[in-house]
Amino acid sequence: MDIQNVPKIGISSVVHSKHIDFKKIDVVDNDIALFDTESVISLYNGPSKMEVLTIGLCLEGEGAFNISLREFHLSPGVMVVALPNQIIEHRYFSPDYKGIFFAVSKNVFETLPKMGNMLSLFFYLKDYPCFNLAPHEQEVVKEYHVFVRKRLRDKEGTYRREVVLGLMQGFFFELCNIFNNHAPAAAASPKAKSRKEYIFERFYESLVESYQSERSVQFYADQLCLTPKHLSGVVKEVSGKTVGEWIDEFVILEAKALLNSSSMNIQEIADRLNFANQSFFGKYFKHYTGMSPKEYRKSR
Repeated sequence: MDIQNVPKIGISSVVHSKHIDFKKIDVVDNDIALFDTESVISLYNGPSKMEVLTIGLCLEGEGAFNISLREFHLSPGVMVVALPNQIIEHRYFSPDYKGIFFAVSKNVFETLPKMGNMLSLFFYLKDYPCFNLAPHEQEVVKEYHVFVRKRLRDKEGTYRREVVLGLMQGFFFELCNIFNNHAPAAAASPKAKSRKEYIFERFYESLVESYQSERSVQFYADQLCLTPKHLSGVVKEVSGKTVGEWIDEFVILEAKALLNSSSMNIQEIADRLNFANQSFFGKYFKHYTGMSPKEYRKSR
């Protein structure tokens, strides 16, 4: 399959010729890909919203990145899990940075055996996407990466796809063991949330779900059964930013991600983000970034 000619979903939402040479990435159909350090650093050249589950392990050096406007840090032994549809933007990678990465489409992920309470796990990973792995856990991840990559490179294998899917199923069982080892301890470490922190978290969850279509403070206040004034005061106190600033940051980040990594034209992006027309979207974008959507796209 020519991955350049498939719709920008699944792995093709990650692998696009604008940023990286897809020939350097090991891929099976539009469902599974393994990356090296160079490819990942090129990939995250600007905000990227991907339709895949991404798993990475830092081997050497350091890095920092944002997932949906929250900053996280990488150091040797740290594993990161980015869920489908989250917007990722790297802040920096040190010159000696090295890592290994898996990307799995939602179609494949949905066919894997469901282990435990997956919904609870997903909510947990949204808040805690990074894990400090023990040496033996790091070895498990590295072993699967080496073995899956070998099978992906066996282009003549009759059952190449089936073998890779079987290996990935085993890998996800191993990941669940790792999650079980780390999630309970990590979940118990934060202090009990205050009422204001609880309100902010509910606001944040509502924002992630609705920012593409809803940009009024009233809407989010209604979702939480609060007055706009009360919600605004709580969000400002807890996060240091107003509700409006949070909304604008998410909308601009989504716009950058779409301009950066999709084939959508500017009118389609304006429609996607629920702007009345392309002109209004252009003025909004330029107000916050200092350049027009077209200028931003050309600069990438």
